[in-house]
Amino acid sequence: MALCRAISAALVLAAAVLLGSLCPVALSEDERLENLRFVQHASDAPLVSHFNYIIVGGGTSGCPLAATLSEHSRVLLLERGGLPHANMSSQEHFTDALADTSPASPAQRFVSEDGVVNARARVLGGGSCLNAGFYTRASNEYVRTAGWDPRLVNSSYRWVERALVFRPGVPPWQAALRDALLEAGVTPDNGFTFDHVTGTKIGGTIFDGNGQRHTAADFLRHARPRGLTVVLYATVSRILFRSQEGVPYPVAYGVVFGDPLGVQHRVYLRDGAKNEVILAAGTLGSPQLLMLSGVGPQAHLEAHGIQALVDQPMVGQGVADNPMNSVFIPSPVPVGLSLVQVVGITKSGSFIEGVSGSEFGIPVSDSARRLAASFGLFSPQTGQLGTLPPKQRTPEALQRAADAMRRLDRRAFRGGFILEKILGPVSTGHVELRTTDPRANPAVLFNYFQEAEDLERCVRGIQTIERVIASRAFSNFTYSNASVESIFSDSANFPVNLLPRHANDSRSPEQYCRETVMTIWHYHGGCHVGAVVDDDYRVFGVRGLRVIDSSTFRYSPGTNPQATVMMLGRYMGVKIQAERWRK
Repeated sequence: MALCRAISAALVLAAAVLLGSLCPVALSEDERLENLRFVQHASDAPLVSHFNYIIVGGGTSGCPLAATLSEHSRVLLLERGGLPHANMSSQEHFTDALADTSPASPAQRFVSEDGVVNARARVLGGGSCLNAGFYTRASNEYVRTAGWDPRLVNSSYRWVERALVFRPGVPPWQAALRDALLEAGVTPDNGFTFDHVTGTKIGGTIFDGNGQRHTAADFLRHARPRGLTVVLYATVSRILFRSQEGVPYPVAYGVVFGDPLGVQHRVYLRDGAKNEVILAAGTLGSPQLLMLSGVGPQAHLEAHGIQALVDQPMVGQGVADNPMNSVFIPSPVPVGLSLVQVVGITKSGSFIEGVSGSEFGIPVSDSARRLAASFGLFSPQTGQLGTLPPKQRTPEALQRAADAMRRLDRRAFRGGFILEKILGPVSTGHVELRTTDPRANPAVLFNYFQEAEDLERCVRGIQTIERVIASRAFSNFTYSNASVESIFSDSANFPVNLLPRHANDSRSPEQYCRETVMTIWHYHGGCHVGAVVDDDYRVFGVRGLRVIDSSTFRYSPGTNPQATVMMLGRYMGVKIQAERWRK
C-alpha cells in the first residue's frame, strides 16, 4: 500500500504539471487543485461506483467526449495508461515514446500479421501524445458521406482548434518541399489552411511556437471538475450486460476494470435509460472489448471460451491501415528539425509529406540501438527497413541493420524523409482475439495492397516523390551528382536507403511499394457505422452502449485523422447532451 500511495502522490504531482503548465494562462494553486480533484490512480478507486456515463479510453476521442459530457452529467473516464511524461512534450523527443519498449510504455508495440511494426497509444491523450502533430480537417465530401451535421462539425472543429492547434513556422527544408511539390504539379498553392483540398498546403500543428506538444488531455481542463472522474492505469476487462423487462436485447449496465495490483473494480450506470457505456478505446481496443464481452462473431468467441451474447459477425472486420512508403534524402548541408508541416494532396489518391532534421537530437549510436529495440521508429535509421520485406523484419535482422547504421558517418544522416500515404485505403483486414487477456494485443491483419487500386496509388505517389527530388526548388537539399535512381538504390554513396536485392538487381515500382511498406499509424475500422453501430454510434443488438472513435471509420479522414477523431468526440458529446435534454 505504501507503494500505491507513493505512485498516487507522483500522479498528483504529474497531473499538476499536465493540467497547469499546458494552460495558456497561468493558474493559481487553488485552480490547479480544483483541476486535480478528478484525477486518480486505479488502485485508489472505490471497488464499486456509479456514474451517468462510463467512457472506456482516455485518448483522442475519449478526452473531448468526457469533457463535454461532464458539463451536465457525472462522467467516469477510464484510461489504461498514465499521464504524458516530460520527454513526450517536445519535437526534439518525438521518437522517444515510440522507441520505449518497456511494459509501461505509452506506445504499446504490436506487429501486424502482415509483418509491419506498429504502435497503439497507452496514455491519457492517446495518439495525440505520440504523433508528429499535423492537424488537418476531413474533406467536405467526407463529412457529407458520414452523414454528419456540417454546422455542428464546423463548431466542433473550432472548439478543438481554440484549445490546442497552432500555425507552424515553415523552415527552409519544408519551404523547399512546398515549392518542389508545386513544381512537380501538385497544384494549386493553398497556403495555410485546415481544409482538406487538392493541391499543396501548410496545415496546423499541435506543437506551439516553443516546440511544446499539446494533446487531447488538454480538453480535460474544460471539464466541470465535479462532473468528471479520470482513473488512470485502469484496464477494462469486460462490459456488463443484463436482461431488462420489455427490452428484447441485452442492456449494458456497467464495466469491470482491473488496477495494477490485480484488484477488480466494478462501475455501474446510475438508474435511467439515458445513461450509457461508451467505448473510445480505438481501432484495436473497442472491437477487442466488444468480443471479450460477448459481442462478436459467435464461432470466434466460442473458440476462446467466451459465451456469445450477440452474434455480431462484423465486429473486428473492415480494419485498414494506410500504407506509408518513404525515401530518405541525404543533404549536402545541415538540415533543421521539422515534423510534418507541408502536405501535397494529389489528384491521383496519394498524400506527400516530409520530416527533416533526421537525428531528432539523438546520437547515431543511441538511435541505432533504439531502432534495434523497437524495430519501427520513424527516423532515418528506418531507411534500413527497406532492406527487409515485412515478413523478414525480425529483431535479429533489424539488429544487424542497426549495427550497419551505427558504423556510418554522421553526415549520412543529414537530411530528411519524403513520404507518401495513400487515400483510403481500399484493402481491409480484421482484428481477432489472440487471448482473453485484455492487456494483450489482439491479432491484426491489414492486407496492405491487396486491392490493385491501392497499389496503383502508391506507385503514383512514389513517382511524385521522384519529381520532387529532381525539382529545382529542392536542389539545395540534394547532392548535385545524385540522380533520383541513385538516391533510391546506390548503397555505396547513399547507404541509408539500402533496398532488397534481387537476382536481376532490378524491381518494379509495385515491388518497391510492397517491400518498403511501413505504417503511418492511421489505422481504423472494426466497428463500422452501418455494420456494428448505427448513425448515432449505438451498437446493434444491445442497448446502452456506443462506440465513438476511429474504429467506426471506413476510410481515414484527411491526411491525418487526429483532427477528425477529436472533433467526433466533441460532436457526439454535444449530440448526446442534446438528446438527454430532449428525453
